[in-house]
Amino acid sequence: MRLLSFKLFLLIIYLLFPTIANADQKLDIKNLIIHKDPKKVDNISFKNSEDIFLSLEEFKENLVILNFWATWCAPCRDEMPSLDLLQSNNKIKNLIILPINVGKENKDKAKKFFKDLEIKNLKLYYDDSVKLANNFSLIGLPTTILINKKGEEFARIIGSIDFEDKKFIKWLSEYN
Repeated sequence: MRLLSFKLFLLIIYLLFPTIANADQKLDIKNLIIHKDPKKVDNISFKNSEDIFLSLEEFKENLVILNFWATWCAPCRDEMPSLDLLQSNNKIKNLIILPINVGKENKDKAKKFFKDLEIKNLKLYYDDSVKLANNFSLIGLPTTILINKKGEEFARIIGSIDFEDKKFIKWLSEYN
């Protein structure tokens, strides 16, 4: 009888407080927003350093990080070295990091930015028209969009973080 009463109590709590049952996942990681319902991402294209258009579809079946940045952005400068190290982290398989410059700067300036910061594991990508940044409704830089293997945005980071944070790496590796 006690077990039945306890189950009834839990059912009542569940029905009275549905937000408890459907709460977004919470982590103690600054600036990280995890979506309760991942959002499908379609028609995403950007340029590489040779001015060739690429599509996000080319990276299907990978965990993708789109990092939007600019050379004049101080927080972008702060986080880029840890983003570079994340690309070489062997704890996360099938990870593709696409740092996309949205600063409307010439390529030489962006290349110098990478050289000055000794970025070795990342390639340069561009969104000269800022169309892609607008599609993702960016409200500032840096902004990082995390896309699962199904092509859905499951989280985003607004502002800078340390991509080498152990809690972040552990959490991200669960999406492999």
